[in-house]
Amino acid sequence: MKQDFYDILGINKNASEAEIKKAYRKQAIKHHPDKNPGDQQAEAKFKQAAEAYEILSDPQKRAQYDQYGHAAFEGGGFGGGGMNMEDIFSQFGDIFGSAFGGGFGGFGQGQGRVKGSDLRIRVNLTLEEIIKGVEKKIKVKRKVQAPGVQYTTCPNCKGTGQVTRVTNTILGRMQTASVCPSCQGGGKTISNRPAGSDAHGMIQEEETVSIKIPAGVEEGMQLKVSGKGNAAPGNGVSGDLLVLIQEKENSRFIREGNHLHHDLYISVAEAVLGVSKEIELIEGKVRIKLEPGIQSGKTLRLKHKGIRDLNGYSTGDLLVHINVWTPKQLNKDQRKFFESMLDDDNFKPQPEKSDKSFFEKVKDMFA
Repeated sequence: MKQDFYDILGINKNASEAEIKKAYRKQAIKHHPDKNPGDQQAEAKFKQAAEAYEILSDPQKRAQYDQYGHAAFEGGGFGGGGMNMEDIFSQFGDIFGSAFGGGFGGFGQGQGRVKGSDLRIRVNLTLEEIIKGVEKKIKVKRKVQAPGVQYTTCPNCKGTGQVTRVTNTILGRMQTASVCPSCQGGGKTISNRPAGSDAHGMIQEEETVSIKIPAGVEEGMQLKVSGKGNAAPGNGVSGDLLVLIQEKENSRFIREGNHLHHDLYISVAEAVLGVSKEIELIEGKVRIKLEPGIQSGKTLRLKHKGIRDLNGYSTGDLLVHINVWTPKQLNKDQRKFFESMLDDDNFKPQPEKSDKSFFEKVKDMFA
């Protein structure tokens, strides 16, 4: 039995359009073929997520699905043979932050011109590079036309890239067009093929490509460098280079959208007396004042100390989580002091209403 579309995306049937989009983006990034090379199960889940999104993101199709289930789409759409990976990237690429081009091999069709296939690479960025933006120089192996290659107009399609067929039907004569099998739609055939080139007169070369990555990008986003994919035979245009963003872990900060989280450890004495602490940021430093009697688990929010939005409209916050470090070993005098405080009312826990319990904090996380 085919799995329910809502279950595939992990949402309920009352999910909003924004929730559907967010859920699909999460599933697609998790099972993206570039992150799971050679994993057939991940590829299948990637296609399932795209299929579910294709239906649920369209109000009319969603209404049909809610009423009739999968039966409403038997014989068409994904269910009637399905979209291939290239279709998914081209149709839903905007979900990832920028468009996916075509290009799981072969040559795509342009407006009367062949387009070379796209190339995809992954770029690992540090938190510093994400905050500041960076220019990366990446070596890319791409197909280009071999020196000395020559092409002539395809005699089969006369350079149009298409062949037409007229068929007599009960409704009359019908004309259909399809890609020319001789030139694969390019309108050109190879007349002089240099040694070492492939059937299309192409060779592989390594090129250093400069990629400008703006500040604020996120894990899973894909940027496009136009014209730096594989070249096309004849007078075609080159494909694009698609750059998948991946983030390296940072030892001091955890990212959540445009916000940053930081664990600050202080001693029992510092928590009791209050202290001023300096935190080294990716850019600059910030000093915070901890009030006497601050509790472990307290979170301080520093406005606009996080990551600037990709569009530059806003900046996230830095959330500093206070952790009181309890010593594991004490000397004789220290132990004596704390033993004397065991029955002291001032040292007995007296949580205020504003001090949330662990379960309340967990509840807020999932609210």
